[in-house]
Amino acid sequence: MFYYVLKYVLLGPLLRLVFRPRIEGLEHVPATGAAIVAGNHLSFSDHFLMPAILKRRITFLAKKEYFTGPGIKGRLTAAFFRSAGQIPVDRTGKEAGQAAIREGLGVLRKDELLGIYPEGTRSHDGRLYKGKVGVAVMALKAGVPVIPCAMIGTFEAQPPGKVIPNIHPVTIRFGEPLDFSRYAGMENEGAILRAVTDEIMYAILSLSEQEYVDQYAAVAKAEEAAAKAEQGRRFPRLPLR
Repeated sequence: MFYYVLKYVLLGPLLRLVFRPRIEGLEHVPATGAAIVAGNHLSFSDHFLMPAILKRRITFLAKKEYFTGPGIKGRLTAAFFRSAGQIPVDRTGKEAGQAAIREGLGVLRKDELLGIYPEGTRSHDGRLYKGKVGVAVMALKAGVPVIPCAMIGTFEAQPPGKVIPNIHPVTIRFGEPLDFSRYAGMENEGAILRAVTDEIMYAILSLSEQEYVDQYAAVAKAEEAAAKAEQGRRFPRLPLR
């Protein structure tokens, strides 16, 4: 119930008023039945803008950290995500990927829309990174289409670390559904999963026109952080006199 109050009364109208998102290809999202909407992930606001413009309810697999933050802000964030029907997923440990897949398949079995970001985390620099194969596993196991989606302009509207969004034009672009029924029963084949995931990422890339990086976003973030730490050790800041 709270999901629809947010969508139509509280948050949805506000987001439409502030961002005035341009929507393209909405007809590609099926009116009924299970499907996966796979998109790029540029901003925290992506979580709210896509549900606000879709006619159907969509459930995202949200990182567990959104539900366990400290203080008042953490409790409010957790309450919001729970009320909106989002599912917390632990991204650490050996079973993390399997847990996310189980949760996602549970949504699809109910003939609902599942939202997923194949990159696994937000892009820290606006580029599109290599997709993880979990989206392919779910698409093949559930036998559902994948609708590619590109969020354009949300990185400029709310880049990482920005709490209050900037006023910036946003476009949400959906592509034609991708059918992977030709790979039915092959969800345990690593090469097939990689090929399916890459096809999904290429479709997102074609819609978003981002620069593509053939590396996982989490790895790129870690390498960049390590490089900055090393630079800080080599050239420490001297105290001002």
